[in-house]
Amino acid sequence: MKIREIHVRWFGILFIASLATIGDCIGERVDFWFVLKEYFISLTFTLLYWNGSFALIGFFRRRFPEISKTGKRLIYSGLCIVLWIPLGGMPLKLFYSAVGWREPFDFSTHFGYFPFSLTASILVTLSYEAFYFFDKWKEQFRLNEQLKNQQIRTQYEVLQNQMSPHFLFNSLNTLTSIIPENADAAVAFTERLSDVYRYILQNKDRELVTLQEEIAFVKSYMFLLHMRYPDNLTVDFNIEERYYDLTIPPLTIQMLAENAIKHNVVSKSKPLNIDIYIENGKSVVVKNNLQRKESLEKSTKTGLENIRKRYRILGGKEIDIITSASNYMVAVPLINLLEERDLNMA
Repeated sequence: MKIREIHVRWFGILFIASLATIGDCIGERVDFWFVLKEYFISLTFTLLYWNGSFALIGFFRRRFPEISKTGKRLIYSGLCIVLWIPLGGMPLKLFYSAVGWREPFDFSTHFGYFPFSLTASILVTLSYEAFYFFDKWKEQFRLNEQLKNQQIRTQYEVLQNQMSPHFLFNSLNTLTSIIPENADAAVAFTERLSDVYRYILQNKDRELVTLQEEIAFVKSYMFLLHMRYPDNLTVDFNIEERYYDLTIPPLTIQMLAENAIKHNVVSKSKPLNIDIYIENGKSVVVKNNLQRKESLEKSTKTGLENIRKRYRILGGKEIDIITSASNYMVAVPLINLLEERDLNMA
């Protein structure tokens, strides 16, 4: 059975109350009822201090959940607990004095228990913080591994699509047909093909790239496809330069554009139009006119799920998919690293 925090807390409360009772009974002539009364008093104080400290720790843990703010979380919670120990126990001490279970309230006696209570509270706080830090570290490690595995899958899927005999055959066939007619166009085609592979290899280990880098890559990729569909495929980019420094997981737009071409008819009678633009300054949208193929190529159907999982790992963000009678749109969030940093520091 998994040990839960509440089990540890109640066991600890009973254990510390027992230690406090033993300390109070040393050197005293005691009987059963005296020990029982002292244990009850110690138990109520321990309940008050531990649960109060636990509530303060929980508050600052919610306020500063990041590992990077461990120092701030410890300082704030520690200061509040130092104040809580003497002030929180004062009403209870006054009550026990009023009912005759303790001598009349006096500040020196009240604060005489402070070192023991404070030491116990510090130990409890540090224990909570150690377990919290370890859990956060494990969670971060797990997320990093998930992202790494997801990136590997993405790179594999894209490389698999582009290195497939079908892709290479079409690319080389296009290049062969261009060389006799237009040597300059053949050189341009070869350069763009080189750019596509260079981008994939250079960014295989990165979590995010700038929108400017991704758009430059997609333009190179679409240039290759446009040579195959000169009159059947149009791609319009409507992205202002002020958004270029925002970031996005690498190959995201390429996968969305590739899906549009893979799943829709691209012909002279039914040209495919792809629009790539910014919406509300927060998302990049890949939109195409909907003209589904009657028989689709074999698909792994993992492209969109791949993108969705990477965004969730990167911070719980979600992509939006909108389908109408004539259009298909996918909106993926842009990530502002400066805003993300400010939120983490707030």
